[in-house]
This record gives sequence, structure tokens and C-alpha cells, in this order.
Amino acid sequence: MGNLLYTIAVILVIGWVIGFIGFHAGGLIHILLVIALIAVIMRVISGRKAV
Repeated sequence: MGNLLYTIAVILVIGWVIGFIGFHAGGLIHILLVIALIAVIMRVISGRKAV
């Protein structure tokens, strides 16, 4: 589960950067960033390490 959260977080951060540079979609991009940060924080709090 933690590995999946980390993967989703990375994808969302990449999407945020692309959107911020290319499309300027406003609030949607920042929501994606917040979701990615929450996923990373959940992974850090759980303390599980990737295999």
C-alpha cells in the first residue's frame, strides 16, 4: 500500500509541474500537489520502507 501511495505521489507531483509550466490550470494543479504531499506524509508516518 505504501509503495502505491509513493507512486501516486510521484505521478501527481510530475503532473503538477507539467501543469504549472504548461497549462496554468489554476486550482486543480494545486489540489494535485496537496494530494501528492498528503500521500508522501502518510508514507513517512507509516514508517514502511520500499522493497
